[in-house]
Parts: sequence; structure tokens; C-alpha cells
Amino acid sequence: MSDLITPDFVDLDLVAADRHEAAFSLASRLADDGRVTDLAGFLADVRAREEQMPTGIEGGIGIPHARSAHVTEPTLAFGRSAAGIDFRAEDGPADLVFLIAAPAGGDTDHLTILASLARRLVHASFRQALRDATDPQTVVDLVNKEVLGR
Repeated sequence: MSDLITPDFVDLDLVAADRHEAAFSLASRLADDGRVTDLAGFLADVRAREEQMPTGIEGGIGIPHARSAHVTEPTLAFGRSAAGIDFRAEDGPADLVFLIAAPAGGDTDHLTILASLARRLVHASFRQALRDATDPQTVVDLVNKEVLGR
């Protein structure tokens, strides 16, 4: 299995008018790498998941995610938005956005990644480290250490 997140999947200057544009921008990085085989199909799955329940969580975080037949392996993309993006969280827009892409049969991988990420994101120090990161590799290192325990 390849790395869950790579510097190519990190956008420290994410510009998006809304959550759908943010998902498109991050998912495009995964499609460019071959981890998403059908961008429109994957985005339809993300949108369908978003319609079930908002994926914004307290602390300025958006976690759009989906299991999809258009995903080849569990992957995580990250974007940081200076303007903030509305993921319909009660406390306002998200400046930290994690896109979780999981294969259709990858129920446990998807939930494990989501749960581990959510546990770390409750810590202000982790969120601040993501906000302070100066380059994509720093984000990758933070996620590998804090979320994956590597």
C-alpha cells in the first residue's frame, strides 16, 4: 500500500468558493495521481455523503469523505484555506479541510482513518501545527506521526 498522504495531496493555499469546489480541488490532486479513476463519479459520491450529514466539525474543520468505486486505495488530501469554506459546521467556516477517499470495499480503512483523524483534531496543538505548517511535507509528517502513529 502506498502512503496515505503525500506532499502532492496537500494544498496550503486552497481557494474555493464552497465545499463542493474545495472537494473538486483536492480530489483533482488524487485523480492526477491515479488514486481516483473517475473524478466526476467520485465527487458525486462525496456530494451524496455530504447531503446525508454536514462534514464540518467544530474548530474550523471540514472532512468531506466517501467510499467510492472510483478510488483505488485509501487516500487523504489536505487543504488549508485562508478565507475559510462553509462545511455547515455550527461554529462557522473551515480553514482546515481533509478529503478522505476510500475504495468502495474499504469500510474499515475509511472508518479507521476518519476516527483516528477526528481523535487528533480535537487537540488544539494539532490543529495549530497544521495552521502553522510552511510546506506540504510538514503536513505529511504531522499526519503520519499524529494520525497514523508513524
